[in-house]
Amino acid sequence: MSVIDKVDPETGKILKQELKRQQENLIMIASENYASPAVLEAQGCIMTNKYAEGYPSERFYQGCKYYDQIESLAIARAKKLFGAEYVNVQPHSGSQANMAVYFAVLKPGDKILSMRLDQGGHLTHGLKTNFSGRYYRCAFYGVSRETETIDYDYVLKAAKKFRPKLIVCGASSYPRIIDFKKFRQIADKCGAMLMADIAHIAGLVVGRIHPDPVPYCDFVTTTTHKTLKGARGAIIMCKKKYAGAIDRAVFPGIQGGPFMHEIAAKAVAFKEAMKPGFREYQRNIVRNANVLAGGLTKNGLRLVSGGTDNHLMLVDVSLLNLNGRNAAEILEEAGIVVNANQIPFDKLSPVLTSGIRIGTPAITARGMGEKEMLCIASWISRILKEPENKKLRRDINAEVKKLCARFPVYKDL
Repeated sequence: MSVIDKVDPETGKILKQELKRQQENLIMIASENYASPAVLEAQGCIMTNKYAEGYPSERFYQGCKYYDQIESLAIARAKKLFGAEYVNVQPHSGSQANMAVYFAVLKPGDKILSMRLDQGGHLTHGLKTNFSGRYYRCAFYGVSRETETIDYDYVLKAAKKFRPKLIVCGASSYPRIIDFKKFRQIADKCGAMLMADIAHIAGLVVGRIHPDPVPYCDFVTTTTHKTLKGARGAIIMCKKKYAGAIDRAVFPGIQGGPFMHEIAAKAVAFKEAMKPGFREYQRNIVRNANVLAGGLTKNGLRLVSGGTDNHLMLVDVSLLNLNGRNAAEILEEAGIVVNANQIPFDKLSPVLTSGIRIGTPAITARGMGEKEMLCIASWISRILKEPENKKLRRDINAEVKKLCARFPVYKDL
């Protein structure tokens, strides 16, 4: 950061403080991770200087020879990584990827069936104040009150009654396996197209830890960070017959010039995900999540659905007379960073919530394992059970710093 320090000391100071925060805290927000130094370097590369509207060999600007090459490389790697027939790597975010799919195959007023936001879904799956809920008619499925897992019988019943044009599966806070084959069968029974939003579990899919949606879905969207551990951004995968519609929906439909520096970083991330160690990393994410979940349960905390099959878990803090916002704040004081999150059948607002969401991708990327998960589970449990004990939080914060020092990140930045 020496150049920034010389040009803009104020910005340089903030960036150094943020680096220290990431180094000295346990980052356990399920959607966050540590991009590799190679990905970070690509994100700051010279390709940020160029407009490249259009697609490889079909640009609206001159000077795009190397931009065609880098985008083609990213596409080829993504297709190989996921086994997809067609991939568009230009979406700037997961929300824009989902928007592009909707714009490609739906008209305003068409019907979408998706997962309820307060039971695991995402804003772009039909929230009334989001574009998805404003432009389309949305109905929702959720989880069983008894098991807190997806009720596939209800999904089928709702699909037959509502007759959606598109069914959306995938979630942002669902700790269990999603059965894409069942969703395909349901979609076929009501004549709907099927889209999977795997923003959270893409890395697990690549690592063969979670079932693959690509063989069953017409469209698959994902961000390229989170468990995939790459640059901020997204991609859309689809059957080849939808390729033209998807490309037109992205450009010129909802975007202009693509962020070519981000596409370069996506290419780097896809290369890293092809290495044998990446699959082991994904196994470790899930292994750590299971150990952490077991530790929290053993310490008396209630987990939604009783545990986890993936990289995240939801803890019901209402039984401790806390709300999610309070819980996240006191954990952060101790150097443990999670987020407040609604849980199924939550009685509190999305601002307060009855739960917290905890994830293991970032701490696993640091090299932490089962022993550390049990330690972290103990810290979280003790803090939540003694919310008024500020000394305990200070003491645990000191221990967190020691633990993070044993598993350093970004030593050379």
